[in-house]
Amino acid sequence: MKYIFLIITLFLTFPCVAQKNIIKPGEIWPDQHGDHIQAHGGGIIKLGKYYYWYGEERRKGLDTNLRFVSCYRSENLATWKFEGDVVKMSDPEQLGTGWVLERPKVYHRKSDGKFVMYFHLDNKNYSYARVGVAISDKANGDFKFIKSFRPLNRPSRDIGQFIDDDGSNYLIFEDRELGFHIVKLSTDLLSVEKEMSLVNAPLEGGAIVHYKNLYYAIGSALTGWAPNPNKFASSKSLSGPWTKFGDIAPLETNTYKSQSTMMLKVVGSRSTTVIFMGDQWNPAAQWDSRYLWMPLTIGNGKLWLPNPQPWKINVRTGETTLVKN
Repeated sequence: MKYIFLIITLFLTFPCVAQKNIIKPGEIWPDQHGDHIQAHGGGIIKLGKYYYWYGEERRKGLDTNLRFVSCYRSENLATWKFEGDVVKMSDPEQLGTGWVLERPKVYHRKSDGKFVMYFHLDNKNYSYARVGVAISDKANGDFKFIKSFRPLNRPSRDIGQFIDDDGSNYLIFEDRELGFHIVKLSTDLLSVEKEMSLVNAPLEGGAIVHYKNLYYAIGSALTGWAPNPNKFASSKSLSGPWTKFGDIAPLETNTYKSQSTMMLKVVGSRSTTVIFMGDQWNPAAQWDSRYLWMPLTIGNGKLWLPNPQPWKINVRTGETTLVKN
């Protein structure tokens, strides 16, 4: 009787355990406490076996005088542990009520092991248009503000992050007048070394991935909180030339009501998967904004975001599996 009870218990428990490793686009994504993950407009770096996800903390009840960046850690990209708010920042440059800290991205400085965070820093009418820089001794904070600047002396609003296969670090930033810039960061990650490309297109939410000898760039149109059809282009080099931009999803879906924030490449022993990371913004209840993560169909200069559905990834092999609802 004892063994029958054990078998029944395992049978009932196993589906619950298995469910934890499923990524469900557009649904509540709980951390280890059961709270919806708050890492909006975020980015991910990998250190050893761990992935670190940084993003805007938008939970209810935050001190409205401060701005918060959260950090989560995972080994499998599906289950995430909340590491805490790695930024709790008061107005760093007297920007006034409604000042903005958006789209935090973190880089690891190999020379001394420190972590450097870039973010969009602005006033409430978006005229300040700079990148802020903060630094930490550890991946899970605390990050301390050190400065802000305009890369290339140009206005910078939405920013994106790209780390190439050779470890080179790049920043993507939206310049409303010219398009979006791709710039290489200096060795110390505190300034811009040079511009790689100016993509002459009115796009924000910039994301780049290097896949099978081609670079792919994604961006969204300038429609604020409202979703729109995201576009992509490809190039043999970050210096261009870039192909004509095409759609990544059916036009009528508005990228399945999401906006690009990053493309994450997972290189496994059997396959390489590129994950589209998008935000489904809810401006009226920002704490309830959801995430749309899906494996992209990519290669030979083509890129497509499949219809979102639950899926799993084995980060060791790089293989993905769709899960039936």
